[in-house]
Amino acid sequence: MQNGNEPRKHTIAVLVENKFGVLSRVAGLFSARGYNIESMSVGETLDPSVSRMTLVVRGDEFVIEQVTKQLHKLIDVIKVTDLTDESHVERELVLIRVNAEPSNRAEILRTADIFRARVVDVTAVSFVLEATGDEGKLEALIELLRPMGIQELVRTGKVAIARGPKARVRRVEPPRKPRAADDPKVVGFAD
Repeated sequence: MQNGNEPRKHTIAVLVENKFGVLSRVAGLFSARGYNIESMSVGETLDPSVSRMTLVVRGDEFVIEQVTKQLHKLIDVIKVTDLTDESHVERELVLIRVNAEPSNRAEILRTADIFRARVVDVTAVSFVLEATGDEGKLEALIELLRPMGIQELVRTGKVAIARGPKARVRRVEPPRKPRAADDPKVVGFAD
């Protein structure tokens, strides 16, 4: 068990209003205090007016507590949750362009199959593989492909969600068109 004084990676989920400049303010909060964001993923939620940021930050308990308090002070922040010690599911995506020498093609495809990676592009000299999983799985895939010659690698940041029923799911209903029959001023109008 780690004590609170050792720096470690924390996964922080932040619900924010989906407005211009919010991402900049959140990133600025970290850089102004000298904290590094190791990864950041941002996307819309079921409600188009709300976005969710998943941040990975390294720090001890004091640093993370300070970051969380500062995030709560931002006007556009709705909710901050440190998922690190909660039961949660996390995933990353990686795209890897690897040399596809004729002698290595079968080995690349076997390795991709073991890691459930998909071949998403093929040329005469390379394969592009797509894989999703936790950080350890992706690191292992990269290490196995490295001897074959990785030309390029692109990774997303981590996305994470708490396990189990965290809160009631709110379904976003499309706006309903007003009908003439719903207008109390219209009398005798047949549907």
